[in-house]
Amino acid sequence: MADREIKIEQSWKVELIDEFKKPYFDDIRKYLIGIQKQNIQTYPPNHLIFNAFNQTPFDSVRVVIIGQDPYHQVGQAMGLSFSVPKGIKIPASLRNIYAEIKRDLGIEPPNHGDLTNWAKQGILLLNAILTVESDKAASHSKIGWEKFTDCVIRTLSQKKEKLIFMLWGNFAKSKKDLIDTGKHYILEAVHPSPLAGGKFIGCGHFSKSNEILRSIGESPIDWRVK
Repeated sequence: MADREIKIEQSWKVELIDEFKKPYFDDIRKYLIGIQKQNIQTYPPNHLIFNAFNQTPFDSVRVVIIGQDPYHQVGQAMGLSFSVPKGIKIPASLRNIYAEIKRDLGIEPPNHGDLTNWAKQGILLLNAILTVESDKAASHSKIGWEKFTDCVIRTLSQKKEKLIFMLWGNFAKSKKDLIDTGKHYILEAVHPSPLAGGKFIGCGHFSKSNEILRSIGESPIDWRVK
């Protein structure tokens, strides 16, 4: 974010151009520049802050999975909610997601947590907060990112039709008010975190989303992680 130019895919840049010009967004940029000058480590790396948008252009979005903020340990965050790069230990929440996919669709869990293959099929893996300080979960929850990502959700709701929003846990469910439920599909479940006591298992969201996509003439998602 040291550069004023926003490194974001062109269709998103067109849709969000007014947001990038607002004072709060400049405040985010200045904040990140300031703490990085103090050698405070932030995640993901700057070039991956907008990875979800770059992997899933606005015109390609079919499904939206909303996370809260990036993983805050070394090497984990890659700008896609719930995803970690290959070679990084699979987080507990993602292991539960894989367990539900196996129960729901019979797909064996992969040996890595890189969900880029989902993003390239039109799944926007959106964290509501796009950056975090090392070892400090939710440390950037007050710097303005939610203004930006709330606008992203509203824009998707207003300008697209028949999207599938997967809202896992109370935080994601709090975004429901931003979505026109008359023109989009909402799938709600508890969070896949182990703290939820395994209640995510059984939600069936992966088969349900493909049933919806087929019903509207769209190709189903290949939920295998490659």
